[in-house]
Amino acid sequence: MTEQQHTTGRKQADEVRRRRVGGAVFAGGVALTLGFFVFFPGLPHVIDWGAVLVALAIGAVARWGWLVWGARRGGRGR
Repeated sequence: MTEQQHTTGRKQADEVRRRRVGGAVFAGGVALTLGFFVFFPGLPHVIDWGAVLVALAIGAVARWGWLVWGARRGGRGR
């Protein structure tokens, strides 16, 4: 295996890992936000479309933040 093929394979593996972790961060952000809306005292304990949309937005921001943080962290060491 040549050095170029090895480097390309590593980059693809890193990309797959980042996508999987990004999806998990998105799902975690959505779940935590919906949990907040369900269990936080003082809020109506009903999940409506507004809460779902807010949870999706927070999940998207969490995923974006993870990808930005990971890109910065990965770029320094190489």
